[in-house]
Amino acid sequence: MSNNASINGGVGSGISHDSTKKHANGTAVYVDDIRVPENALHLYAFPSPHAHAEITAMDLSEVESADGVALVLTADDITGMNDVSPTHSGDDPLLADGKVMFQGQAIFAVAADSLNQARAAAQLAKISFKPLPAILSINEALAQDSFVFTPQVMAQGDAEGELKNAKNTLSGKLNIGGQDHFYLEGQASLVIPQEDGDVLVHCSTQHPSEVQTHVAQVLGVERNAVTVEVRRMGGGFGGKETQASPWAALAAMTAQKTGRPAKMRLVRDDDMIMTGKRHPFQISYEVGFDDAGIVTALDMTLVSDCGHSLDLSRAINDRALFHADNCYYIPNMRVTGLKCRTNKVSNTAFRGFGAPQGMMAIEEVMDQVAQKLGKDPLAVRQANLYNASNNTTHYGMVVEDNVAPEIIAQLKTASNYDKRRAEIEEFNANNEFVKKGIALTPLKFGISFTTKFLNQAGALIHIYADGSVQLNHGGTEMGQGLFTKVAQIVANTLNIDLEHIKITATNTGKVPNTSPTAASSGTDMNGMAAKLAAEKLIDRLRQFAIEHYGVAEGDVKFLPNRVKVGKQTFSFKEFVNAAYMERIQLSATGFYATPKINFDPETGKGRPFLYFSYGASVSEVEVDTLTGEAEVVRVDILHDVGRSLNPTIDLGQIEGGFIQGVGWLTNEELFWNDDGALATHAPSTYKIPTMGDRPDIFNITLFDNENMEDTVYKSKAVGEPPFMLAISTYRAIWQVTKGNLDAPATPEAILKACGEPS
Repeated sequence: MSNNASINGGVGSGISHDSTKKHANGTAVYVDDIRVPENALHLYAFPSPHAHAEITAMDLSEVESADGVALVLTADDITGMNDVSPTHSGDDPLLADGKVMFQGQAIFAVAADSLNQARAAAQLAKISFKPLPAILSINEALAQDSFVFTPQVMAQGDAEGELKNAKNTLSGKLNIGGQDHFYLEGQASLVIPQEDGDVLVHCSTQHPSEVQTHVAQVLGVERNAVTVEVRRMGGGFGGKETQASPWAALAAMTAQKTGRPAKMRLVRDDDMIMTGKRHPFQISYEVGFDDAGIVTALDMTLVSDCGHSLDLSRAINDRALFHADNCYYIPNMRVTGLKCRTNKVSNTAFRGFGAPQGMMAIEEVMDQVAQKLGKDPLAVRQANLYNASNNTTHYGMVVEDNVAPEIIAQLKTASNYDKRRAEIEEFNANNEFVKKGIALTPLKFGISFTTKFLNQAGALIHIYADGSVQLNHGGTEMGQGLFTKVAQIVANTLNIDLEHIKITATNTGKVPNTSPTAASSGTDMNGMAAKLAAEKLIDRLRQFAIEHYGVAEGDVKFLPNRVKVGKQTFSFKEFVNAAYMERIQLSATGFYATPKINFDPETGKGRPFLYFSYGASVSEVEVDTLTGEAEVVRVDILHDVGRSLNPTIDLGQIEGGFIQGVGWLTNEELFWNDDGALATHAPSTYKIPTMGDRPDIFNITLFDNENMEDTVYKSKAVGEPPFMLAISTYRAIWQVTKGNLDAPATPEAILKACGEPS
């Protein structure tokens, strides 16, 4: 990258997010900010009051005649398919048809001149229900063999046999709660009718092509009749991967049937009640180990609460199994995944996509082994790490890029772990009720979609005759800085200042068949596709110079913001204009398919990831055992992002991911009552982290490393992995309680685990 030293904003520059100023001054345009035409309709979906029931009668006549109402939609009004299932399983109806499967399921939708009119009209519905038995917990689902998919098993060695031969064994269980995405911008879609019955859909979604697919499917048209556009989202975290489609489809139906623009935006309470969460898990295990703490055998079962439908639960549960080893080699290991069907909202993608639950499971095992043997938990962790001779996972992938031992050792020294642990032991011995805990946990996170066909991306780049560039690709911007990073990659490749590159909205009419911006692969895939498109343009311009100016290939050099051809030097603008005048095509597409990916779910073996991202964190906590309150007082993080494309954005992602993980494991508690209704559906009852939860001492360092795989400029993904660094906070609290501590570790859970004061 030395030849790019003189351009502004190239790869490696710590520049701010492209919308930073717009975010600060309130001019960033989200779906809800788009000017709505005067004749637009606004939609409200009426939610089921029951977790499981038959609809025996429904009279909507008063709804239809209410003030301002233009249209009422039921399942019978759907021209195409009444299904918005991301896996085409057919179990995700857009509108309930004869039966409701969870409290909050949309039964019908009202389109009126205002949202208030639509909501008021919906209350006039007369619906009769026949309540049915509801399954509301993992234990109930297991008792009734209620599953959304078949079990998955991944194994190596002989776990059962070696457990019998193990010097030491123990077993245990761990319950891990779900989490609401709580994106600042809720689900929102604005649909503008076009000619010939086509629709333009402005949607807050991580997966424009899936929204396009579902809208077309519901309308009964081909996909080329639906264009989806996304400039930015106010957060996504996985909650806008599959969950955006229903609201876009309802708005599109309204636009198609009335010829009027239609908007659907869920208010916070409805959003939390009607959209999926992170999967709650129940973990059970039996582990065998020797006196040194080395695990010789592990049999583990991970059971997830999937809600009423499949959604993405198969892949999510599988990723939990993939990460049930974390950084540790276990020669005899069997992991079983069960996917329970309950009468709750269908759970869905969330940052980490099952891996956090899998890592929580194995870190619980490591701490339990250490406690049983009276050893430092870090020593047990280090004793079990993958190494050069023991480097094959339970799903058959060889760990070739392992830097976990180096990261742990470096962080242990930099954070003064040994000294602080000794000081904490002394503090605890001298304090009866306030106790401290410290934990260092590593992570190894696989990067790629485990569904193979999703590992593809496209890009489209235009160079205009004035030397300016327009960049289009299939990734979506949800605040994570993807658009900025991809633009930096293009600037680097073309060797021009970033200011000459226009970042545009994601549009299915420009780049088709896009994969979701998920699995931490947004930059890896879209950045590489854009780089390949830019390289096509460079090759095309080089060939033009050779032929037009009669020089050798070596005489054409693309310098910062200029091009040297033989003895002549042109500005990039002058050179591009000359190419245009000679009818050289200045537009190019790029396409990238992630290599080396293969996994057979039937055998549970293969290579589901291109590479791994690594990191480690040390958390120190202070716990009041009389109130259950826990405070994170210091955090030290060392994280591997390969060669950073943008250190500023990467550090922001690490900090944000960690704090969101702390929220999941400490204070974000979802609660359903005995009727299956979500009681924690607003900021008043559901507590996300605030600035006050950020530790006063928070040290983040990027590990000096280079990706051994051929990724874009040798970088590594950064979106999801930092989330799992927060496990160290939970483990530090566990060090204090040393009891049955389920997650989240709320004050109530901590008090329960601590027991009565002596």
